[in-house]
Amino acid sequence: MNVPNILTSIRLALIPVFVLIYLMPMDWRFIVSALIFMAAGFTDWLDGYLARKWNQSTPFGAFFDPVADKLMVAVALVLLVHSYESLFVTLCSAIIISREIVISALREWMAELGKRASVAVSFIGKFKTLAQMGAITFLLAEDPTMPALGYFGMLGYFSMAVAAGLTLWSMFVYLKAAWPELKTAK
Repeated sequence: MNVPNILTSIRLALIPVFVLIYLMPMDWRFIVSALIFMAAGFTDWLDGYLARKWNQSTPFGAFFDPVADKLMVAVALVLLVHSYESLFVTLCSAIIISREIVISALREWMAELGKRASVAVSFIGKFKTLAQMGAITFLLAEDPTMPALGYFGMLGYFSMAVAAGLTLWSMFVYLKAAWPELKTAK
């Protein structure tokens, strides 16, 4: 086990802790769950940075890093959909989760064809992730039971709209890159 893989493992282990804290009947649960989500996001960046810097990429890390990211995001979005009971949050969450499933399947299929590089992470995908992480963090920090959105909620809704738009755009970019292979597939 190397440091990047330990960080990925910690991120996976944080998921049940994150869920339990978010669902606790305590006033501080929203800000603490947002901080846990932010810490998980930071470990995502840090494990990738360290793996490249120290040349410690492993098959375990290559598989579990994106799995840990997608699980943390999907679980957070499910919690937000449950808590906010908002059509807007539900639609944006469905767009984000659906895109992750489509692109993961596309990457796997392209890898089988030996063309994974044509659907490698793009700049728009990185910006989408940043907007998505910000949206989720802001919405987690807000108490969804309040009658009106506060500062974090308004930032969260705005960031969620940006994230959903970038999600659709990045999915289009990936599908366009894979289109030559998709249209000839039998």
